[in-house]
Amino acid sequence: MSFNCMKNLNSIVMDNGSGTIKAGFAGDSQPCTVFPTTIGCLRHASVSPGMNLKDQYIGSEVIENKDILSIHYPIEHGIVTNWDDMEKIWHHTFYNKLRIAPEEHPFLLTEAPLNPKANREKMAQVLFEHFNVPGIILVLFLTLSSRM
Repeated sequence: MSFNCMKNLNSIVMDNGSGTIKAGFAGDSQPCTVFPTTIGCLRHASVSPGMNLKDQYIGSEVIENKDILSIHYPIEHGIVTNWDDMEKIWHHTFYNKLRIAPEEHPFLLTEAPLNPKANREKMAQVLFEHFNVPGIILVLFLTLSSRM
């Protein structure tokens, strides 16, 4: 999507769905980025020595390279089940898709209605400790569904 997401210092709104990640700035009418919540790693280390391949692919790149990848979905039924992969997807979202410094933006994140307290705490821990975000608000995705 080609919305002007570069110099906006608003809060970040992020919907971490089982199928797609939607992320953008508060106040915008649409997300700046929407991509599959997938991560893929090469199935075999020596797929083709002459090809310039990465160790891992995220989002749409996974779909484009699915024949050579082992595909993982870090969110199942709205609940994060693989935190290492989720952290990689968030890194990709912040630095490659939104092109922001996460430590400069407060975050509003969606969560599933049955998200366990331990997952909520882990989400906060990863965002505060690994990405140094200044603030987080968690909201049930059902309350935002007409806005995302």
